[in-house]
Amino acid sequence: MNRVFVTGYGLISAFGKSWSENKTAFENGKNAVIFMNDWEQYRDLNTRLGAPILNYSHPKEWSRKQTRSMGRVSEFSVDASGMALNLANLVDKEGIKKEIKDGRMGVASGSSTGSTDAVASMARLLLNGQSDCNANTYIKMMPHTTAANISLFYGLKGRIIPTSSACTSASHAIGYSFEAIRYGLIDMMIAGGAEELCPSEAYVFDTLYATSCKNNTPNLTPSPFDKNRDGLVLGEGAGYLILESQKSVLQRGITPIAELVGFGSTSDGTHITQPNSKTMKEAMILALKSANLQPKDIGYINAHATATTLGDMAETKATNELFGENIAISSTKSYLGHTLGACGGLEAIFSIEMMRDEMFFPTINLVNLDENCAKLNYLREITNIKTNYVMSNNFAFGGVNTSLIFKKFNGF
Repeated sequence: MNRVFVTGYGLISAFGKSWSENKTAFENGKNAVIFMNDWEQYRDLNTRLGAPILNYSHPKEWSRKQTRSMGRVSEFSVDASGMALNLANLVDKEGIKKEIKDGRMGVASGSSTGSTDAVASMARLLLNGQSDCNANTYIKMMPHTTAANISLFYGLKGRIIPTSSACTSASHAIGYSFEAIRYGLIDMMIAGGAEELCPSEAYVFDTLYATSCKNNTPNLTPSPFDKNRDGLVLGEGAGYLILESQKSVLQRGITPIAELVGFGSTSDGTHITQPNSKTMKEAMILALKSANLQPKDIGYINAHATATTLGDMAETKATNELFGENIAISSTKSYLGHTLGACGGLEAIFSIEMMRDEMFFPTINLVNLDENCAKLNYLREITNIKTNYVMSNNFAFGGVNTSLIFKKFNGF
């Protein structure tokens, strides 16, 4: 089996387009959540909170022809993928290097949905008999819009793996890419996910009483694991990795950023929205098994931890049963909110960079630990941990569970 390495990444979040910008924000211990004034028009929506990317615009050099099939979520994904390709030294003066356009590189990407303004255009057509639909409306709204637009924009002819599985969209993309490279099906993949912020997605969680309604104190929520948490806050963004086989890395003479060594995925098979700690645990076990590791080898876990009552309880129970009380754990969603289809990509990047820096960021807004959450080493302050392995977990509607394990690069 092939070893799989991370050779580049790109990210877009409410804090910026680089690890350094996000790291600085994490160090300041403040979140990106704001009161969404535009949401006042939606009278049936209880939450007014979000973590938007303010004043985003795609790169100026992009042409109208290149962008006409892209909604906001695809712009995020193509932009972040370009950063990843650049960091992996796959871009030269003429653009994307020709040698990766022969089928050796593929794309795995997902989002919870396509761009919702395009969905609304189509809905107006059905409801009123007329709308502003055009030839690109469906392209912008289709579930695989991010994967298709990345492939088309960069001229990549390898396999496409669309992964629209809500909160596990990006982690599924990374995991399936890992397996494709590991078993020799392809040499290189762009893998991750993206999401754009939309009140319709907030409303989905609102109907389940799962959104935070601390509308007057946006800086104090979300608060994963906290006794007084009242739900999640949605954000937006994108996170993509360049994954390569060892053979490809050696041929190109590039130094990897990290190694992806484990992936596990399970389905609850019980309830569409209520989490199941047993199958969460099994996903982590499968990741450890694929990495040939023991629980004691993992030094830190980036939790899914959305600040919902049942979700936090189930996840911490599963984690405690497998790793015990001393495993270090925190939730970066406390800073950026829940970015849905993007969170698996963003959190993978954050986990890798924290491991490289040997500096792990705490869960903010965790003041009073919920006694119903299992005993773990919940990080309350910036903590120095020297470890060779980190785990990043994500769970989604439909009873979907994923777990990824990354290794610090210490040579071949």
